[in-house]
Amino acid sequence: MRELEVGLDVIVTPTDDGRTWNLTDLLGRSMGRITEASASQFTIHPEGHASETMTGIDRGPFASLDAALAAIEKHTRGVCRRNPGEDQP
Repeated sequence: MRELEVGLDVIVTPTDDGRTWNLTDLLGRSMGRITEASASQFTIHPEGHASETMTGIDRGPFASLDAALAAIEKHTRGVCRRNPGEDQP
């Protein structure tokens, strides 16, 4: 029997410090975060139930937030959406 491939959608929400973005699934469960260490240094930090989902993902560093989000989308076969009203980097 073949395992079904199911996409996992992720909501991306910036924190107050402007250098960290929280990742949650559509049910509001934490999936980790993306941090910006310096310009062009964005790193993915999976946690919670996403630790298993994101096993083997390239964690970076990435040149931009969008590049990190694209890596998550490719790995999870889902969509990363910025929290409504926060679609500007």
